[in-house]
Amino acid sequence: MLHVALFTWHDHVTPDQVAEITIGLRALPEQIDALERYDVGPDLGLNPGTADFGVVAQVADEDGLRAYLEHPAHKAVTSKMKDMIATRTAVQLHA
Repeated sequence: MLHVALFTWHDHVTPDQVAEITIGLRALPEQIDALERYDVGPDLGLNPGTADFGVVAQVADEDGLRAYLEHPAHKAVTSKMKDMIATRTAVQLHA
């Protein structure tokens, strides 16, 4: 199962803030066993009209998704993102 989350930042968000979030999120696979694959990062800017940042988390099933979303390490990073997010869109799908 894939969990895909796309974020658009508020205008006040700095590159340093995005870098801090990126580092925090990229550390999660070492802390959360449910993550089978995990890709995160800022948009590459190749096309107009895209989100600013994306997360793709692969887990085995719904229990794995809950384990990821509810893990204290995940919550610690996402709590730092709350004031940065203008919009968030997510989808879960079978891989």
